[in-house]
Amino acid sequence: MELLGFSASQVHPLASLAEAAAFLGGNATARFVWADFSIEEVSAAPDAWRENVRQLAGAPILDLHLTDATNTAHPSYFDTTHAYDMVIFRKLTFETSRAIAEADGSPAPAVEAAPKARRHPPGFLPALARIDTQPVTFFVFDTVLVTVRPGPSRTIDQVRQRLLESCQEPRPIAPKANGHAPLLHGTRPPSRPEDLMLRLLNAMVDRYLELRAPLTRQLDRWQRALLNSRRSFSSWEGLLDARIQLRRLEHLSEEQRDALQEFRDSVLDNRYSADPTEPADKAPGRDEVLLVRINDLMEHIQRVLAHARRLEDSIESAVQIHFSAVAHRTNRTMRTLTLITALFMPLTLITGIFGMNFERMPWLREPDGFWWSIGLMGAVVVVLAAVWALGRQLER
Repeated sequence: MELLGFSASQVHPLASLAEAAAFLGGNATARFVWADFSIEEVSAAPDAWRENVRQLAGAPILDLHLTDATNTAHPSYFDTTHAYDMVIFRKLTFETSRAIAEADGSPAPAVEAAPKARRHPPGFLPALARIDTQPVTFFVFDTVLVTVRPGPSRTIDQVRQRLLESCQEPRPIAPKANGHAPLLHGTRPPSRPEDLMLRLLNAMVDRYLELRAPLTRQLDRWQRALLNSRRSFSSWEGLLDARIQLRRLEHLSEEQRDALQEFRDSVLDNRYSADPTEPADKAPGRDEVLLVRINDLMEHIQRVLAHARRLEDSIESAVQIHFSAVAHRTNRTMRTLTLITALFMPLTLITGIFGMNFERMPWLREPDGFWWSIGLMGAVVVVLAAVWALGRQLER
């Protein structure tokens, strides 16, 4: 369990849920608390965990949503209640990034010691690494963001460390020329739970965007192997796996886009149905920046989706070109065999005639009859070749 408290200008590490509750209740500048849990912590005592969250956030989590949060096979999804919003977003695992980096021949992410890449013989065609994902569940309350994830997450840990390093200790910069107080330099902390959730989602989507270059290079190898005329292509099973992984990435992106679209619609509904008597910090205009960030995040997901579709279309085009090239080579071979057969058919006819068992035949008793027949055969071949050359049959 990791707890962070967010005030107007700083991020505060918190040690326990009781300290987090005291932070929200006793700090005038406190905005919200981020509580990060693993699925193992939630599954070990779900009732106690839900009670702790209720005391911190002021509202309980529904049983169905608790079941969804502990389901590691759940797709990207959005749902809302009167007390909180729930967003499930599938992110890439670290093993996927490392496997794709190793298959691409580039260095693996420097988070843990990665095994040395094996040397493969020349002409080896690496298979497309399997795209594995894990769900991260976000429960967005008014003053609490609860995340539930299966095991360690490099992306979430990096975002937490970046927030602690950039927001915990504001640093003064050069004073203004008019003598006013110096400004404080540092990253502005999130102002609400939705803002922090979108920052986390943006970091997760960036991992998908980082896959575009290595995936493109791997599929370029497949295309070159498909169009290689010197070596017959036989890795059809690996090619099928590559298409399956690209379709898997496409489906993941579509689910993510749909979940964010529903979250965006929920924000718009809350914006236009807001009570005009609410305080200024909860006015509808407060959601403008949030909507901009949601649209930007959806645009990033759309780029991943479009890239996956382009790669799948490229593979399909390469397969079609491969079969066209094979058919063209087969046609050239058949044409050569046809020409050879057509040249030898008259010769076969001549030899068949002279091979008949008649007692009297022209040239049969002649001393030079053999050479005359050979000359006749050669003349027939020359005439046929000249006729085909004039008709450009040999160039087609």
